[in-house]
Amino acid sequence: MTDAVYSLADKMLKLDNAQDIAEYVDKLQKSTNIREIRLSGNTFGEAACAALAPVICKQKSSLQIARLADIFTGRLREEIPPALSHLLTALNPCISLHTLDLSNNAFGPTAQEPLIAFLSSHVPLEHLYLANNGLGPETGTRIAVALTRLAEEKKANNASTLKTLVCGRNRLENSSMLAWSQCFTAHGSLFEIRLPQNGIRPEGIETLLRDGLSNCIRLKVMDLQDNTFTLRGAKALAHVLPIWTELNELGVGDCLLSARGGNILAEAISKGLNSEIAILKLQYNDLDLAAVKALKKAIENNLAKLKLLELNGNKFNQDEDIVDEIRAMFSDRGLGELDDLDDMEEESGEESDADDSESPKTTGEGNSQSADILVSALDTTHIK
Repeated sequence: MTDAVYSLADKMLKLDNAQDIAEYVDKLQKSTNIREIRLSGNTFGEAACAALAPVICKQKSSLQIARLADIFTGRLREEIPPALSHLLTALNPCISLHTLDLSNNAFGPTAQEPLIAFLSSHVPLEHLYLANNGLGPETGTRIAVALTRLAEEKKANNASTLKTLVCGRNRLENSSMLAWSQCFTAHGSLFEIRLPQNGIRPEGIETLLRDGLSNCIRLKVMDLQDNTFTLRGAKALAHVLPIWTELNELGVGDCLLSARGGNILAEAISKGLNSEIAILKLQYNDLDLAAVKALKKAIENNLAKLKLLELNGNKFNQDEDIVDEIRAMFSDRGLGELDDLDDMEEESGEESDADDSESPKTTGEGNSQSADILVSALDTTHIK
């Protein structure tokens, strides 16, 4: 049997042991030249993974994509690490495996060892999806260190570069940003980076942007939504934005950019170095009328390819003339749309940039904590 895709996706199977999974293992055993395996939406026990692993490994010359999101629902914390280890050990020899999706699995700190072993050494990896895994800052740091070492392995083996990295909803927080900055510096050829909902505050955002993402000069997609920028982060974003000349999508919605931050972003766009931007997500950022006017002018003069502008949830009235002007601009172009402005805030007249910079004490403690966690990660993260 020859089939490019082997799929159990979303069958809601509960496979605890070798007997439970026997018929599915048999089908995979009889298949050849499998390019993609889809196991998402089922739950696998350790014994089931142990039975499946050697059959997966037999596809090592052809397998390119492994979709393993949401495969441990309802499993005990201690079950997941050995089960994951069986699967990743089987996948590591797959010489063409370039895409791995492990999203929506509750790894937490307990499952970090098999992850680290794989991510440190699987040089064919190009697209990694690790969203909603409950990593936390310490495990997040160790994952970043592992990926930095992967860059070294890729270089040594003249392997293809990492192109996509998704690590959202993982509570990475400020204390892992030093490690992630080093990771992004090492993987400067990334095209797509998505780090939404990670509890990163202004100091961490500044470190991430200035020391890490500024080195990713080929970026096409950047998503940092639902982290906290304030004016400090907005300034850092404005500093690096002109570097990303190939950027197609910028997601900084729900980031508390502030009104002043919106004006600074408009100034950065006005430099004319981001003409490829087609999607600009700026919702829920405390942008006032003046900031939106500045952004409209910058967009009109510099973002001719813009298809979607999201401004909902900001501090200006949806009945303002500027809204009609933006929609008219898109209409005249025959391209682009503004999202529905159905959740706008009242403009208070008070600018809140309370967190322009965190106190020197907080900043120092944050840097020290980041360094301590990174040193610990370097001591404990190694290629197996």
